Amino acid sequence: MTARLDYRWHLRQVMAARGMFSTTDLIKPLEARKITLSSSQVYRLVTERPERLSLKILMALLDILDCTMDDLIEPVPAAADEKKKASAAGGGQPGVGSLRPPRARITPAGE
Repeated sequence: MTARLDYRWHLRQVMAARGMFSTTDLIKPLEARKITLSSSQVYRLVTERPERLSLKILMALLDILDCTMDDLIEPVPAAADEKKKASAAGGGQPGVGSLRPPRARITPAGE
């Protein structure tokens, strides 16, 4: 069985490293490359992990930010694999193991 991969999106960090702290800082450089996105589309591109991304937009981002795909996209193991390992090791909650707080019992005042 082959390992399933997922990815982390680092556009915001790469922008910050280049002094671009506002999502709208990308609008004009994208327009200069004949890519028109609304401010809300650019905001989602920067703040959320894209599920689909045009290669033209990706290439424009690489050019604007003078970076490589490795800078923007980090391959990581799929979350399902991590959940399976965590549940096998600690009962479903990573880092908790067999430690559980005692169950609280609520009783009326005066009893």
